[in-house]
Amino acid sequence: MRITNQREIILQELKKMKTHPTADELYDVVKRRLPRISIATVYRNLERLSEAGLIHKLEYGGRQKRFDGDIHPHCHVFCVKCGRVCDVDTRSDWSIKDVVMDAKGFQIFEGSLQFEGLCPECQLKDSKNIN
Repeated sequence: MRITNQREIILQELKKMKTHPTADELYDVVKRRLPRISIATVYRNLERLSEAGLIHKLEYGGRQKRFDGDIHPHCHVFCVKCGRVCDVDTRSDWSIKDVVMDAKGFQIFEGSLQFEGLCPECQLKDSKNIN
């Protein structure tokens, strides 16, 4: 895949963001650097970057896709209330891939581990509504 100027800027901006943005959120940031870029171009390039393995596409059942510029192996936790996604760093000597390979004998090419729950802010809001 050829890295065009638009793709390079989309990739640069995504890598700066730690919030796992949606395409729309990233578009708002990229538009500051490329005022004439369209939302369709951002969507198309995010798909291509994902297919090329340069970024991760995060899909959570029925919700808007989110994107991650950090492609090192790590897990994610997703807030079911507000949609926030956070990285979960695992120990470098721990590998779920090895666990699956040992348990089931599969040769693993790729995978992800995702958790769902309530983020601290949503927990706090819920506890205030109860009291």
